[in-house]
Amino acid sequence: MDTLIPFLAADFLGTPAWIWLGFMGIVVTLLAFDLGVLHKGDQEIGVRESLLLSAGYISAALIFGAWIWWYLGARSGMDYYTGFMIEKSLSMDNVFVIALIFGFFAIPRQYQHRVLFWGILGVIVLRAAMIGLGATLVTQFSWVLYLFGAFLIFTGVKMWIIADHVPDIANNPLLKFLKRHMRVTDGLRGNAFWVQEPDPASGKPVRWATPLFLALVLIEFVDLVFAVDSVPAIFAITTDPFIVYTSNIFAILGLRALYFALAAMIHRFKYLKYALALVLVFIGTKIFLVGIIGKIPPVISLSVTFGLIAGGVAVSLWKTRGQVVAVEPT
Repeated sequence: MDTLIPFLAADFLGTPAWIWLGFMGIVVTLLAFDLGVLHKGDQEIGVRESLLLSAGYISAALIFGAWIWWYLGARSGMDYYTGFMIEKSLSMDNVFVIALIFGFFAIPRQYQHRVLFWGILGVIVLRAAMIGLGATLVTQFSWVLYLFGAFLIFTGVKMWIIADHVPDIANNPLLKFLKRHMRVTDGLRGNAFWVQEPDPASGKPVRWATPLFLALVLIEFVDLVFAVDSVPAIFAITTDPFIVYTSNIFAILGLRALYFALAAMIHRFKYLKYALALVLVFIGTKIFLVGIIGKIPPVISLSVTFGLIAGGVAVSLWKTRGQVVAVEPT
């Protein structure tokens, strides 16, 4: 006990260790409840269940944000909610690509939750590594923030220009690499990622990957690519690693749950990409304005971000009213 208390009170990336452990305990509890209680077996998740599960994750995120506001202060709370909104919105584009991946591999709906769930574990580790690296760079070299700012402006402009671009899954370099260097079955084998099957040459049992595993790897890769945008965006809001990480993870947890409702109507958010592009440009520009007009208050950042995203959603829903589904999960 004498050694436990100092450990829990020890500072880790600017925040006491017990707060980090508490947050990870919440994440583990949510994931265990999701997999161990709600989805013990393979089952198709309907829109209603998807919305209810997502509402639960969003409620947990908002309550956690309220605690941050109360315990760490209003500024930290505002930064958390801004980061949560930015990550949630930027991940909307992620949903579209995930739907394309599932469609390409013909993954049935009853197996999609399994892929998304195990993908979360990879996200937790990857985001921790990226945020830890980002925090170290910002702490050691403050000018790195200006690189983040320039990158966000560039990414926002690029996103605006290629907003209508549809990724070509079949010609993805990572997928081609995996198929060249791994044995892959010609179809699904239930919910298995790996199976033991005879080698056509020798007849001996060998290990084969299934298309379900390839879908999982591609989804993890897609999240890594999107993190390159979203992590610098939140560092432009706050350099507190705890706020950056918690807002990231809560937003991703909720979005995975909401996938099954969003995938069926993602075509309705066609113009949201333009709003997200403006958000990235705004956040990147904000970094350069600090030296001219001073730090922009968090409430203004949150208001502008919310206004742009809400505008993008409203225009999308109005412009696409009556359209048929463009991308639909298998």
